[in-house]
Amino acid sequence: MRFIISTAIILFTFSTLGGITQEDQAKIPAGISLSIKTGNAAELAKYMNSTVNLVLLEKEDFYKKVVAETILKDFFSQYHAKDFAIRHQGARSDAQYAIGNLTTEKGNFRVYFLLKKVGNDLLIHQIRIEADNAQ
Repeated sequence: MRFIISTAIILFTFSTLGGITQEDQAKIPAGISLSIKTGNAAELAKYMNSTVNLVLLEKEDFYKKVVAETILKDFFSQYHAKDFAIRHQGARSDAQYAIGNLTTEKGNFRVYFLLKKVGNDLLIHQIRIEADNAQ
């Protein structure tokens, strides 16, 4: 139920923000997808803001980048990534988001991340990893 509500909120928020065409949307950096697909928390941290809202298997808090990296490293050591694919992405002015499916040896997860422009860089401000019970 929490998954459905989270998805609805994210989709509603970005669908009401205005009519941006697919051509206007900047693509999510490929390094983010690759780092999730390979379970490389250190590489993923390169795309994080100095503070990140991390929601990981029912736990949620704001963490410094280095702490978030350690938590994700622990997650990826417990759940070895096999594949990751972005299923939906969108953008509005200086913010972008993506929703994807992470396949691991121990189960499947839905991954959301929100990126915002900080100076000239597009950085991750939120990462949400939830069990994908739709499988």
